Amino acid sequence: MTYPKLRDRLLGLREQDEAKRQELVDRAELWEGYHPEMERVHLENARLLEEVLDTAGWPLRSQVGDDGAEAAWLIAVHAIGEPAFQRRCLDLMEEAVKRGEARAAHWAGLVDRIRFNERRPQVYGTILDWDQAGELSPWRLEVPEGVGRRRAEVGLPPLEEVVHRARDLAARERNAPRQPYAERQAAILDWSRRVGWLDR
Repeated sequence: MTYPKLRDRLLGLREQDEAKRQELVDRAELWEGYHPEMERVHLENARLLEEVLDTAGWPLRSQVGDDGAEAAWLIAVHAIGEPAFQRRCLDLMEEAVKRGEARAAHWAGLVDRIRFNERRPQVYGTILDWDQAGELSPWRLEVPEGVGRRRAEVGLPPLEEVVHRARDLAARERNAPRQPYAERQAAILDWSRRVGWLDR
């Protein structure tokens, strides 16, 4: 597979992801748990990216461009039902970051996503979730002090800006918590165990 073709393939997978997400937003169905249609797209995209990893390794910026590399990261970070795959992607991305072939901000986002799936506190504050007051807020931070510095070190914008934008988007998409806080957290914990993020 030539690299331009790989880039086109990755961008096509990202478009499928975004199109399905918008379709579910338009149908007011995206926020009813992990929608099976969205899950199916994420799983299919993960399988296709895994084929790329097996044959060519992690898609590097010099091979597929910044947009192709970002599309690969998006596929990886959305594959929340695939623990082994996400952990593999994290290792490969870490090596690519060291070579300047992947964005440190993307790697940091995957670090936090895996920690969230494992129900552990995050490092960089890239994962937002509904808090007990019904507001989108950063998921628990392992070390709240210095999060701004850690974010800056990997090229992430200030956390306050991200939270503000996320809350605005949630309002536009009519996104709001559908379950009481404790019930939602229990459901996520159950899901994490069921798909293999945690020991049962």
